[in-house]
Amino acid sequence: MERNREADSMNIPPALLAQIRTAADEERRPAADLLREAVERYLRERRWQKIFAYGEERARALGLAEADIPGLIAEYRHENP
Repeated sequence: MERNREADSMNIPPALLAQIRTAADEERRPAADLLREAVERYLRERRWQKIFAYGEERARALGLAEADIPGLIAEYRHENP
């Protein structure tokens, strides 16, 4: 299996690395697991932010206000049981 050179060459500031290692030691887990979970959580949050931004953009384009949302949801649920 070919190794990913970018992943091998990422730099983490020493102070942050020390905090990561301390947290990993406290949880008795590999530091790599904590880093992977942190990146996954970041990417998941980023995807949600994009979804919310899209929804806000569409609502503006359609002239919808936040107060309109509960009624639209109720209408949709009534039409699509």
